[in-house]
Amino acid sequence: MTSQAPGRDTRVLASEEAGFGRHLQPGKRPALILVDFVRAYFEPGAQLYMGIDSCLHSASRILEAARKAGILVISTQVSFSEGGVDGGVFFNKVAALKHFVGKAPLGEIMPEVAPLPSEVVITKQYASSFFGTTLSSTLQAAGIDTLIITGVSTSGCIRATTVDAIQYGFIPLVCRDAVGDRNDGPHEANLFDLQAKYAEVMSEESILQYLSSITGSAKNI
Repeated sequence: MTSQAPGRDTRVLASEEAGFGRHLQPGKRPALILVDFVRAYFEPGAQLYMGIDSCLHSASRILEAARKAGILVISTQVSFSEGGVDGGVFFNKVAALKHFVGKAPLGEIMPEVAPLPSEVVITKQYASSFFGTTLSSTLQAAGIDTLIITGVSTSGCIRATTVDAIQYGFIPLVCRDAVGDRNDGPHEANLFDLQAKYAEVMSEESILQYLSSITGSAKNI
């Protein structure tokens, strides 16, 4: 007899019984990161176009709340030198990365989440926002203990950034509504796995409530 594949609730229960999925308590000094909210993912006809923009609008609302709370805001974008030599094997693996060579139009950050002149913008070449960048030292210097993570794509740069965040000792809070992918399958699968092992996956509403609770100790970083 062929057994039926377990449903989502059954998998969640099995994950908890296996020792996964414990909850992380958000810290008192958060920062917000907006990962690769660039035109390549939101412009119809672009090779990396996702076909959805709800995560962008969710991130815009979170950004507004983060600015009101006075916390550190960091954006990332991707840029390679001519020929992609600084992208190594990754650049050769993913053909669409050619659209990020130099100051390419598709590499521009979307206006809905455009950084202010006073906000940090990190240029990266690989999936994780930490790899080969100043992100970890910037967060440590600012006394940050928690990283609110938004951006694209869930299965790529968001997962890589989240895993590195916890490995560097930061509490990762991934906003379910403010991250996106080209397909619901990898999006949901990666959120499930991140919650199980690496992060606290939260709704936009929960993130906004958290930001509204931040006191003066997190302001004016």
